[in-house]
Amino acid sequence: MSTILAVETSCDETAAAVIVDGQVIRSNVVASQIEIHRRYGGVFPEVASRQHILAIGPVIQDAMTQARVAWNDLDAIAVTYGPGLAGSLLVGVNAAKGIALALGRPLIGINHLEGHLYSNWLRTDGEPPLPRFPAVCLIASGGHTELVLVRDHLDYEVLGRTQDDAAGEVFDKVARLLDLGYPGGPAIERAAERGDASAFDLPRARLRGTWDFSFSGLKTAVLRIVQRYTDGIQKPADALDTPRSTFALPVADLAASFQMAVVDILVEKTCQAAERYNVAEILLAGGVSANSRLRHEMALRAQRPVRVPPLWLCTDNAAMIGAAAHYHLLAGRVDDLDLDILPNLQL
Repeated sequence: MSTILAVETSCDETAAAVIVDGQVIRSNVVASQIEIHRRYGGVFPEVASRQHILAIGPVIQDAMTQARVAWNDLDAIAVTYGPGLAGSLLVGVNAAKGIALALGRPLIGINHLEGHLYSNWLRTDGEPPLPRFPAVCLIASGGHTELVLVRDHLDYEVLGRTQDDAAGEVFDKVARLLDLGYPGGPAIERAAERGDASAFDLPRARLRGTWDFSFSGLKTAVLRIVQRYTDGIQKPADALDTPRSTFALPVADLAASFQMAVVDILVEKTCQAAERYNVAEILLAGGVSANSRLRHEMALRAQRPVRVPPLWLCTDNAAMIGAAAHYHLLAGRVDDLDLDILPNLQL
C-alpha cells in the first residue's frame, strides 16, 4: 500500500492531491488561474509562476487536511517536472523537494503526459475494473496531441503526435478568431450546440501513412472564412449593395463545423490505431477529452471499449500525477534531490 502526496504546477493550475495505491483519491485540490489569464486570451507565463508561489503552500496544506493523513503517513512525494512552463514547473518541483527532504521520503518526478494517461486508473465511481493492456491512449490537451500505445505499466510507445498546433491550442486560437473568449475549448463547444456542423466544408489533414496530426491548415481555413465575412465578400448574390455590417459571421455554424473537423481526425486516427495494434481498450486523456462531441463520436465509431476519465480529471490535476507515481514507486523508479525541470520533456 502506498500513500503519495502529488504536486502539479506545469501550467496555470496549482494542484496537490493525496493518492492511495495509485487508484484511491483521498484529496484533490486545484487552484485555477483561468480568471486571471482570461484578460490575456491565454496563459501569461510570468503571471502564472507568481500565482503558483502564492498558492502552492495553501493548496498542499488543504490536500493534506482533506485527506486526513499525517505527514509521516506519506510514502513518497511526486511532482510534475515536465513538460510545461519553466517558471511554473520550478515552483512545484522546489516545493516537492523541500517536503521530501524534510520527511526523508522518496521524490518521484512524473511526466505530465504520463499523468494524463494514468487519470484512467483513478477510481471515482464504485469499483470499476482497471484498464486492460495493451491500450491506445489519445492524449489531447492545450499543449499536446499524442497517440500512445500502452503495452503495460510504464511501457509506452508514442505512435504519433501533432506536427504543429495541438488540438487544445487550435481550439483556443479559433475561439479568439470567433471572439468567444478563453478558454477556447468549452467556449467553442457551447457555441457549437446551436450550430450546423455541416455548414462549412473544412479541411481534414489526414497525413496518410503516419499516426501524426496537423491542425494548422484547419486553423487557417477558419481564418480565411472569418476574413471573407469581415471584408464583406461573403454576401448573397442578390444583395451586393447591402452594407457589410448586415452580414454577421455565423459563429455557431463555424464553431460546430470546426469542432467536427478536429473530432473527425482525432477519432479516425485513434480508431485506426486501435485496430492496427489489436488493443483491448481505447483510453482518452487531457483537457480536450472533456469535449462531449469527441466522447460521443469515439464511443459511436470505435470497435473497442472506450474509457474516459470524468470531466474533473481531464483537465490538469495532481491526482493523475499521484496515480502514475504509484507505479514508479513499485518499480523502484525514484529520483534524487537534484531532479531538474525539463520544459520540453517527451513521453
